[in-house]
Amino acid sequence: MRVRLLFRHSETAREDRQVPAAKEPKGTGGVQSIERAFGLLELMADEGGMMGLSQLATESGLPLPTIHRLVRTLVDLGYLHQEPSRKYVLGPKLIKLGESSSQMLSVLARPHLQRLVDELGESANMAMLDGDQIVYVAQVQSRHSMRMFTEVGRRALPHCTAVGKAILAGSPPDLTRNLLARTGMPRYTDSTITDPDEFAAQLAEAARTGYAMDEGEQEMGVRCVAVAVPKAPARLAISVSGPVGRMTEELVERAAPLLTEVAEALSEDLR
Repeated sequence: MRVRLLFRHSETAREDRQVPAAKEPKGTGGVQSIERAFGLLELMADEGGMMGLSQLATESGLPLPTIHRLVRTLVDLGYLHQEPSRKYVLGPKLIKLGESSSQMLSVLARPHLQRLVDELGESANMAMLDGDQIVYVAQVQSRHSMRMFTEVGRRALPHCTAVGKAILAGSPPDLTRNLLARTGMPRYTDSTITDPDEFAAQLAEAARTGYAMDEGEQEMGVRCVAVAVPKAPARLAISVSGPVGRMTEELVERAAPLLTEVAEALSEDLR
């Protein structure tokens, strides 16, 4: 089952976009219209949520009359809204869909995160890149009395989290630098990386090894290891975190391949 989480994406999502017209239609008539309509919504999300008819036609490759017909239907249904500038923006009805799909994502992710907790003993999280921030969307807590707790819905900046590094490790360097320029790199602990070049080196290492680390960069005394979820409908990563005393090098060596295996299984469930 393919779940589209939120209809707002960061600039880093654009390189993964598939233009709707480039795909072979899976059907005719109504089925093809539905596919094209959702393709337009995703295209608009990737472009910041506001586009004109001519831009939609150029980017999608669809004829202008087809674009006009689809857009008018989406406006009538409340999924698009026309501004005084005559450009179209994503409508408020999509918020309800986004909230529902996020809840479903958490349900789908929970058994996979539970497996990580059962085998490693530490708390497991899933997070996504929403705009320029990381938002935590699912968690299963460790059974230890002293454990790491990250509230679902909490937001953080990518530069100080393992999940953020895991997600950005697959992005073009210039897009990552643009994101860092917008958010800044505030220091939260003595270990927080605040140099873009040093951060780029860590992303390169994460891309090479397949996993990313947070060495007390968001919270002192906490170590976290994370991997990106491949081929997911949003920029997702899963992680395991705990106190440095328990998150030993040996545990990290066990966690990294297990995280990769679980991420691939989760990716299959999200299709």
